[in-house]
Formats: sequence, C-alpha cells, structure tokens
Amino acid sequence: MQIHNDTYDLVIIGGGPIGIACGLEAAKHGLTYVILEKGCLVNSLYHYPTNMTFFSTSEKLELDGIPFISNNPKPRKAEALEYYRRITTSNQVNIRLFEKVTQVKADAAIKEVITTKASYKAKNVVVATGFYDIPNYIDVKGEELPKVAHYYDDPHYYATQKTIVVGASNSAVDAALEIYRKGGEVTMIVRTEDIGPRVKYWVRPDIVNRIEEGSIKAHFNSSIKEIKEHEVIVQTPDGEIQIENDFVLLLTGYRPNFEFLNKIGISLKDENKRIPMYDENTMETNIPGIYLAGVICGGMETHKWFIENSRIHAKLIVADIVGKS
Repeated sequence: MQIHNDTYDLVIIGGGPIGIACGLEAAKHGLTYVILEKGCLVNSLYHYPTNMTFFSTSEKLELDGIPFISNNPKPRKAEALEYYRRITTSNQVNIRLFEKVTQVKADAAIKEVITTKASYKAKNVVVATGFYDIPNYIDVKGEELPKVAHYYDDPHYYATQKTIVVGASNSAVDAALEIYRKGGEVTMIVRTEDIGPRVKYWVRPDIVNRIEEGSIKAHFNSSIKEIKEHEVIVQTPDGEIQIENDFVLLLTGYRPNFEFLNKIGISLKDENKRIPMYDENTMETNIPGIYLAGVICGGMETHKWFIENSRIHAKLIVADIVGKS
C-alpha cells in the first residue's frame, strides 16, 4: 500500500458531480485536496440507463458556473458524462479513480483515509458517496435467480420477453415504456394504488395511457410473493395469481451505504429515515472535520437531494473549513 506523507486540507470520498464540485471549490480557495472514487468518473451516473433523460434542464446541472450546453431541452446521460469529464480534465481536478475507500480513522485532528491502493492524511474529509450502489431488496424467495436484476440498462435485452417491472418511480416507468416499445411484454407490479406522483411530468401521461389501453399490464396494491424460474407469484387485492415470466426488474430504489457511515462514527437521526446527523449551515457531521455532501444527506429519503439543489454543499463546506483556518 502506498502511503502519502502529505496532509491534505480536504479528502473527498466520491467522484460524482457533487464530489467534483467540492474539489473545484477547494481549489478556488487555495486548499489542497484529492477526490477518491471507487469506480470510473461520475460512476453512479455512468451506470444509469443508457437512454436516460434528466428531469432537470442543463443549467441546473452545471458546476462552478461552467456552462452545460445540451442539444435537448432535458440533457441525456451521454451529454452529462461528456460535460463532467470535460470539467474534470480541463480544470485538472485531482481525482484518483478505481480506488475504493475502505476505512476512515476520524478520531484525531488529522484523519487517515485508507483505500484499496493507498493511505491519505487529511485535516478534513467530505463523504459524497451518493446512494446508487445498494438496491432496496424485497427479500422474497427467488430474488437471487439469474433472471432477476436490480438495475436496468438497455431495453434491447428484453425484446420479445415477458418482463415484470416492480416499482412505479421514474426508473421503473422508464424501463416499462422502453421495453414495451422494443417489443417486450411488460407487466408492472406496484405496491401503491397508482403510478408514483414524482414521475417526470412529461412521462406520467404516457405510462398511464399505456396501462389504460392495455399495452402495459399493471397490478396495483400488489406485491411479489415468490419468484420462480418460469413464473412469478403475485399477491393482489383479488388474491394470489401466477404470471408466466422470463425476466424480473426489481426497480424499487436504492439507499446510501449506512454501514460505511456507521464505521466512520456518523450518527443517524431517525431509525426509519436514517438521516445522518449534520449541521445544515456547514454540512459538518457529529464528528469534527467530517462533512457530508449530496444525496447521502437525505438518508432513506433519496428523493430530497439532487445535483441541482446540493451543489451548494460544496460552498458551505469550504466556507466552514476556510473560516476555521
């Protein structure tokens, strides 16, 4: 393991848009920093579905006032990848990719951040790890079968196949519509009585109409009881039914890595929502010198923080660090 003897003003864990924003803000104030990312640049965004369109317009995804020019009213995944890559290379952002943080020793004024490749010393640490890495499992028999996936990429894979999509959020609705339009036979299983209210406003009428006309089947107030090799058992308001099936997409959301937060010593406020403890004015947690940024601040309420409303975290964090210097 390589040991870095220099002490950074700031070590940033997570190389997504908010982690990059923290690096840019640190550089503007003359702070030394390094960003550590376990995967590729903006790793979570890279693993979004191929055809994904953002809810936000491009200017709301911009970092540090650097213009994001999109060919579409709502930018697509490929455009966002290009934008954040160019920002990183043009500004010579100090980022180490494919280097996973395994431990943070935070019980002293100088923190130690240990990764799969090296060890770093830091006066301050920012955790900006997002929430897309750990799916919300439904814990039913058969969830481990090869035909089951918790992530969706491209509809072509499911062409002509009988595919069950579990969930009614943006990711589930996008997958259902795209697979249907590629010739898949789609059935949605939704535990509530309707499609989620936070589904993109220009997409919601489309899925509602496809369900009403019968192009996409949907069972509301329903849940999967068991997944078998060639069928799925579903509990509906009218009783238990069996659906012939080739693939199951469990798009039931994702959650932050709470185990990692616990290992650092960051407290959680609410047993159900599991919101980490931090000062909203500075983003500093219950551990001095350890800060949070981005979606991870919402705990299980992953719909509360996005790129557009958490960009401010970078400024709050750096202002607090500079003010203490």
